[in-house]
Amino acid sequence: MKKRDIIDLIRYHAENNDIGFRNAAYKIANEFDAAGDGQLAGYISSLLSNNSTFIPQNVESKSAFFEKIEYNNEMLLLPDDILQDLYGVMNAVEHHIGINKFLFQGAPGTGKTEAVKQLSKILNREVFMVNFTSIIDSKLGQTQKNMVSLFTEINNLYHPSKVLILFDEIDAIALDRTNDNDIREMGRTTSEFLKLLDRINEDIVIVATTNLYKYLDKAIIRRFDSVIDFNRYSRDDLMDIAERMLDLYLHKLKLTNRDIRLFRKIINLAKTLPMPGDMKNIIKTSLAFSNVNDPNDYLVRLYANIHGEKPDDISLLKKQGFTVREIEKLTNTSKSSVSRLLNKEAN
Repeated sequence: MKKRDIIDLIRYHAENNDIGFRNAAYKIANEFDAAGDGQLAGYISSLLSNNSTFIPQNVESKSAFFEKIEYNNEMLLLPDDILQDLYGVMNAVEHHIGINKFLFQGAPGTGKTEAVKQLSKILNREVFMVNFTSIIDSKLGQTQKNMVSLFTEINNLYHPSKVLILFDEIDAIALDRTNDNDIREMGRTTSEFLKLLDRINEDIVIVATTNLYKYLDKAIIRRFDSVIDFNRYSRDDLMDIAERMLDLYLHKLKLTNRDIRLFRKIINLAKTLPMPGDMKNIIKTSLAFSNVNDPNDYLVRLYANIHGEKPDDISLLKKQGFTVREIEKLTNTSKSSVSRLLNKEAN
């Protein structure tokens, strides 16, 4: 055991730095284990353990700079092109050749953050999201100090090969340093971030997301091994995802009225289809708020959410391409009444 390890252990205890203390203690346990004293190493680990599989210290003690994100069990709905890129990310990580930093860029609602959660699950890694509100400080120089502390904690995680760090919406600290609107303090913070990112433990996977890719500092973009573009949804992709979402939530809510043809007509009313994040909310709330005694109510609500008004205008519905039977479902008006009204208008 090195003298430095004992000094660090005492210092972290005196500073009430629980994460630093636990990391130092685990390091000592590893050194005992390497020296052949597995019993003592196991005893130290048992004192510190709280039954977390990968990084015990971070579940029990809360970091000021990042928080653990739970896995999402819902299926990941992405176009094939993006899925193939994610498979490439998985392969690159599993090859262990130092490719560990990835930037996911795309408009809000394109599935960047959800993809990170699924990626961490497949790679069997815990995912921790950096809390930028705890990093950025109004005091001069404090933001840089916080950034250094953040990366110190990241690099000292007990099982780096079981960790994925998420910098969600990295534009909070990584906008172009040459921008006239950027204050000098944030420019220095960005420069510090660059240096720290270069020194990150290669066993740790880093994923950053951004909605403002074109405004990011180019030097930061270059620090990432690969940039995955999530702005690659065709209209057919979005329609296919919408149908799969419908099936998912119909099943969850135990609803049986799956009128896919009417569903598609309603969704297609939108000139620009919502991205998956927004589409999910529209479909989910339309179903959840629907009257359980009216099997067509979710379609009425879906129409209102997509078109901006209730489907009350029978003439408009006819112009939009809905059949008499479909108009009956959307307006709760009998087919005979719908037909009479339409014939009357035609004459």
